[in-house]
Amino acid sequence: MHRTVSARHKRFVLKQPFRIARGVKTAADVITVEIASGTAIGRGEGVPYGRYGESIEGVLAQIETARSAIEAGADRNALQALLQPGAARNAIDCALWDLEARESGIGVSSRLGDPPLEPIRSALTIGIDTPAEMAQAATRLARVPLLKVKVDSDDPAAKIRAVRNAAPCAALIVDPNESWDEALVRQMAPVLVECRVDVLEQPVPASEDSWLAGYVSPVPICADESVHVIGDLEFVATCYDAVNVKLDKAGGLTAALALAHATRERGLKLMSGCMVCSSLGIAPALHIARMADWADLDGPIWLLEDRTGGVRDADGRLFPPIEGFWG
Repeated sequence: MHRTVSARHKRFVLKQPFRIARGVKTAADVITVEIASGTAIGRGEGVPYGRYGESIEGVLAQIETARSAIEAGADRNALQALLQPGAARNAIDCALWDLEARESGIGVSSRLGDPPLEPIRSALTIGIDTPAEMAQAATRLARVPLLKVKVDSDDPAAKIRAVRNAAPCAALIVDPNESWDEALVRQMAPVLVECRVDVLEQPVPASEDSWLAGYVSPVPICADESVHVIGDLEFVATCYDAVNVKLDKAGGLTAALALAHATRERGLKLMSGCMVCSSLGIAPALHIARMADWADLDGPIWLLEDRTGGVRDADGRLFPPIEGFWG
């Protein structure tokens, strides 16, 4: 049956500014893809990310280059060769997964041989602010089991200590978003131990991380910007202890599943991450999260208004979308 593909930009305003070392966001800009076949419509979402050279216009243009092939019946396997990894392929790939589920009546969990999705522990993020403000945010989230602490190179020790003191029981992910250098990583090691940090995520720029191969860290270090696809694992495995798998980096659930399994096969720990996005971007990622040591999927929790029927958070436990939302 002939398909039709549509893609459009949608903006979701955030409840409050989201501050990381790379800048401040006040809204989530996403691309929604819908693939219709008869009465069935599959949906997917991608987030254009400037760090990877993406833009709203560029992602829409990429999708356009694949439109005719998808409308003619190209499947997810064919899609891998049509588009490079990134937000455009992610949106189409996830829409194809959703379409397959609706046409076949077999949900994604069943297709993967897994039980239905259940609530998971997922990090809530504390953005960069003064130590006092970050402590206040941590106090409000003190009952949450897992917190992600965003820091930069401006006295990160004070910020991490402030959060730890305010939330003494939570597991902590510390994420400098590439803002540290080698000297600061070494300097911060005792602080990470003192504050019982579970994992340090991508502390240095992806282009400047080769020295990690000879560094013995007291806490696991997780690659984010340094790893997108399976081909990156050979190098990453020499420098990092864990991999953050994001659908927008990998280019869809198909590639993300392959990357997650390959990560496990190499004996590395696994994080399931996301961009700031709606629940349509998170629903497929839940199938990675169920395999992961850490889930960091609070993108929709930052939105003033999410898509109807999406995920919901209850004190750091993320509940999957309502039945029929996706997949």
